[in-house]
Amino acid sequence: MRLMFVNPFRRCLNATLAITASLALLPANVCAWGGNGQKVVVNQAIDTLPGDLRAYFESNRSFFVQHVTDPLDTEAKTPAERHNHFIRLDKYGRFPFDALPRGYKAAVNKFGKSKIDSNGLLPWEIGVYSQKLTEAMKLGRWDEARLDAAILAFYVAEAHDPFNTTENFDGHLSNQTGINERFGTTLIDRFSSFFPMRPNDGSFINDPTDHAFEACLRAHSWLEVIQVADRNARLESKSYNDEYFDRFYNQSAGTLIRQLSDAATDVGSYWLTAWTNAGKPALPH
Repeated sequence: MRLMFVNPFRRCLNATLAITASLALLPANVCAWGGNGQKVVVNQAIDTLPGDLRAYFESNRSFFVQHVTDPLDTEAKTPAERHNHFIRLDKYGRFPFDALPRGYKAAVNKFGKSKIDSNGLLPWEIGVYSQKLTEAMKLGRWDEARLDAAILAFYVAEAHDPFNTTENFDGHLSNQTGINERFGTTLIDRFSSFFPMRPNDGSFINDPTDHAFEACLRAHSWLEVIQVADRNARLESKSYNDEYFDRFYNQSAGTLIRQLSDAATDVGSYWLTAWTNAGKPALPH
C-alpha cells in the first residue's frame, strides 16, 4: 500500500482558503441592527447603571454613541471581522444546540477551527471584550476602557438580533430576502421615536461568554415569529411600501422592542460586571 504524505502547509492553506471562501459568500453587512439601533441600545444602557458608574458613562454618552458602530467600519476594511458579528447556531443541529461547546477551545477541538470561525464567533467575541474592558479598567487605562466599552456594547447588541443567530440571516432560505434589514434597520429608522423601551437595571454577570450564548439562544427563538409577521404584512401589499411597514411593525413591534430593551439591559450588565471584576476602581471625572 502506498502511503500518502500530507503536507502540513497545504492543510493550513486549505483551511485558510475555506474560511476565505466563506467570507466571500457573505454580504458586506450581515448584521441587522443598523446604526440607529445600536445608538438606541447604548443610550438606553447608560440609564441602567447605578450611582457613580452611571455618572461616568453619562459624561461620556456622546463618545459611546459615536463609537458604538466602530466594528462596522472595521468590517468594511477587514472582511474577517464579519465573523465576530454572528453565530450560525442552526449549523450545529437543533435548538438548544447542545452539540456546540460554549468554550472556544472545546468547540474548536470538536468541530475544527475552520468550521467554528466560518459559522461565527459572536458570543466568544463578547467574552473577549468583556475581559479587555475589565483589564483596561483595572489598569486605569480609561481612554482604552471607553473604546472597549463602546465596542463591547456593539457585540452585546448584536447577540440580541435574531438574524445574527441563523443560517437564514437575510431571509434567503425562506424566500424573504432582506427581512433582516426590514426588521432591524427600517422599522427602527421609522418608528424608534415611539418605542416604549423600559430596560431593567444592570446586574452582575457570572460568566460573560455563557451569558452571551443564552442571549443568542433567546434571540434565535424569535425568528419564526418575525418571519410570520413579515409574510402576513405582505399579504395585502406587492411592495415594501408604507402600508407594509405599518403592518409589519404592528405585528412585530413587541419582539423588536423586547430585544432592544434586553440588549440595553445586558450592555449595562456587562459594563457593571467589568467594573466589579476590576475591583471597582475610582472613576475619572
